[in-house]
Amino acid sequence: MSATPATDRLEAIFDKAATLGEALAVLSWDMSAMMPEGGARARAEQMALIKTIIHQTVTAPEVQDLLGAAGSEALDPWRAANLHEMHRDWVHAAAVPAQLVEALSKAESTCEMVWRDARPAADFQRVLPTLKPLLALVREAGQAKSEALGVGIYDALLDQYEPDGRSADIDLVFADLEAFLPDFIERALSVQGARPAALPLPGPFPTAAQKALGKTIMGVLGFDFGHGRLDESLHPFCGGIPDDVRLTTRYDEAQFTKSLMGVIHETGHALYEMGLPAAPWRRQPIGRARGMQMHESQSLLMEMQACRSAEFLTFAAPLLREAFQAEGPAWEPDNLARHFTRVERGFIRVDADEATYPAHVIIRYGLEKALIEGRMELEDLPEAWDAGYRRLLGITPPDDRLGCLQDIHWFGGAWGYFPTYTLGAMTAAQLFDAAKKAVPGIPAAIQRGDFAPLLLWLREHVHGKGSSLSTRDLLTQATGRPLDAGVFKAHLAARYLV
Repeated sequence: MSATPATDRLEAIFDKAATLGEALAVLSWDMSAMMPEGGARARAEQMALIKTIIHQTVTAPEVQDLLGAAGSEALDPWRAANLHEMHRDWVHAAAVPAQLVEALSKAESTCEMVWRDARPAADFQRVLPTLKPLLALVREAGQAKSEALGVGIYDALLDQYEPDGRSADIDLVFADLEAFLPDFIERALSVQGARPAALPLPGPFPTAAQKALGKTIMGVLGFDFGHGRLDESLHPFCGGIPDDVRLTTRYDEAQFTKSLMGVIHETGHALYEMGLPAAPWRRQPIGRARGMQMHESQSLLMEMQACRSAEFLTFAAPLLREAFQAEGPAWEPDNLARHFTRVERGFIRVDADEATYPAHVIIRYGLEKALIEGRMELEDLPEAWDAGYRRLLGITPPDDRLGCLQDIHWFGGAWGYFPTYTLGAMTAAQLFDAAKKAVPGIPAAIQRGDFAPLLLWLREHVHGKGSSLSTRDLLTQATGRPLDAGVFKAHLAARYLV
């Protein structure tokens, strides 16, 4: 069925909200990548106002009536799915009063700016006075959404990032991984230790050369520089909007591997955004990404599955040699593979290998859930963080910079996000496995530097679907089954135990 007067009006309202959200996204990117420190107070006011207007737009009295009217009409599948997502947005927004939205936005901006000073100083106590009121507001909003959605407070916050995601399901998956990981990591380290040690990659690696290399690889993966750009920030991220995607990374002239893989990771996010449904769905709820589990799968598919493969490193080796004017056996694909697939117990999540990465996420998930549910006090976070690292990875962070201050999420108000990283890693393995089975020529194409076959498969089975399906249905349609941890474990064993 075509649009009706009710759906026409709803689509206009949600188009306005999405357009305001696009402006907010660019302001947020600017705050992290370009804004001088002196602009923080004004930017907090700007972002709070826009968030309040978006909230008022989505919760206007007519919206509830229009949702009811549209719900009684016969609609085509995409419009019906769009209406379902509109209703989810309305429930989330209507549960939280506008004054709380404004207060949350200001608290997020304030805390994030304090974190930017506290992190390099390794001083958790510095940020605690702004983090405590922020967490209180997050819990207040979470409780309101909990009552509206009929779920627990943590699940209400998780639902913002992974629609219909539930901690009971995550608990089962993570318990399985927590039992699997310690022994697997030990075995992987043992296998690695029996191999010849990686030859060092001598630096320095000038930032300009790293940035040029990153842009080259972004182009190979399919990034459209007519609709996006690469900049620097304290914490790598992908922001902006589908028509203007903003990536950031950070550089270390002593080594280039972390920056390069960070760029590849964020490019995976960007390709998803760029491939989302076009008009008339671009600014509709159905036109956005299907939650952060799927979003993280796209970044990790590129970073972990495709670009740490032997095929990609064979292609990339000449580019690396040219970028850094290097030569010799250290720059051969086999040695590069030893660097890019090295298993190591480390402190920093974004620098972690794919074998230890889930442990970083499991630790954060447990801590944020305890804090949100009131089973732990913020003052105890550094000690609890360190205890988690001793338990799962056998290491203790030397300070808060390498401990509980390393990630921006909590200090920017993103509570309930962390589990989507490991769910995304598992999803990435399953999607890449399915893509290679459907298009057997994908590995050979990657070795030639041709990502078109892989990207076309992702466009058809993931990107172009937007939010027309649930995460479970999207993954089942694409791979023939819902999330299966066995695929992820098999991938890890094939890469690290042979």
